[in-house]
Amino acid sequence: METIEAIKTRRSIGIVKQDPVPKEMIEQIIEAGTYAPNHHRTEPWRFFVLTGEGRNKLGQVFEEITRIENADDTPESLISKLERQKKNPLRAPVIIAVGIEPSDKNNVLVAEEYAAVNSAIQNMLLAAHSLGLGAVWRTGKITYHDKVREFFNLSSKGEVLAFIYLGYPDMEPKPAKKTPIDELTTWIG
Repeated sequence: METIEAIKTRRSIGIVKQDPVPKEMIEQIIEAGTYAPNHHRTEPWRFFVLTGEGRNKLGQVFEEITRIENADDTPESLISKLERQKKNPLRAPVIIAVGIEPSDKNNVLVAEEYAAVNSAIQNMLLAAHSLGLGAVWRTGKITYHDKVREFFNLSSKGEVLAFIYLGYPDMEPKPAKKTPIDELTTWIG
């Protein structure tokens, strides 16, 4: 697949089949992430692949966070939220959690470390698309909770920036609606 075509045709695929994804494909996707631009070559990205029971373990962490964050809810409301959060990681056969561990070097800007990891995530989404897989980049408040950081054994400076839910597509994405570039671009000569 040509690069421009891949960029223009990639969509978030939130509904995937539960069929296993070959390890080789997952490794290709992760490797693509490591080719992202990275000032000072600090390689601040960290990758965690969750399959099978690993997804349930993440669901337990989500459930615990939800219990803490919603302690004042009615029991009925809380039970519903707990069940939903516990099951969320089961929506795809593979989740690649992408974390960041920013460099301590004085010449490294933290913002550039985040830019590098976010670029890695985009590379990974494009690689998944080129391999015929569906993927969606999921985050939300729960992603940045200390218990998620602890689950993945990240430092106090580290955090998870993406949960890439991955599998074979089981939906047809809608066409993209994009603002024409002339409305977003200023040429300075």
